[in-house]
Amino acid sequence: MTPQRVGILGGAFDPPHLAHVAMAEAAIAQFQLDELRIIPTGDAWHKPRTLSDGVHRLKMAQLAFGHLPRVKVDDMELKRQGPSFTVETLRDLQLQLPEAQFFLFVGEDQGKALGTWHEIKEISQRAIICVAERETPDSPGPDASSHDIPTQTLKLPPLPHSATEVRTRVAHGQPIGALVPKAVALYIDRHHLYQLAR
Repeated sequence: MTPQRVGILGGAFDPPHLAHVAMAEAAIAQFQLDELRIIPTGDAWHKPRTLSDGVHRLKMAQLAFGHLPRVKVDDMELKRQGPSFTVETLRDLQLQLPEAQFFLFVGEDQGKALGTWHEIKEISQRAIICVAERETPDSPGPDASSHDIPTQTLKLPPLPHSATEVRTRVAHGQPIGALVPKAVALYIDRHHLYQLAR
């Protein structure tokens, strides 16, 4: 019997934007996933700024990804106490799904920094690491020089959106309708997220 193919896409999702959704869709299609777990980060020890409350990030992830088939938004990292490490998430998921083949999807920037990840060797043994690469005419190939971790490439359309851009636009009262799913934009407005302190 073929093992279940389970993808993992983690992130702050503060907020989730259209490039995140495109990444999820591409992951499901290219790697023929049976299931994709969207996992909002818990205690992001590596982030220089404080994240929005996990309740908001979980709800926005549900709004952004909930319409996609085979996607499950998972709050396992938000429930975890202390720093949130990917290796612990993989261990927990393998206890739940011992027969599954896991695919871990990371962005281009994270892909270049894999050598600095906590327990990266164990992560690479537990999951196939897939690094997103935006398809642009002058984009170089995957940067293998920074680490010796085997990776595969997730091809993405050229979407330049970033969560930083979304937060900046909200703070300055600019529209974000072209950057995030409509339900997420409404949620941000309703809960007054990312607004500058008056």
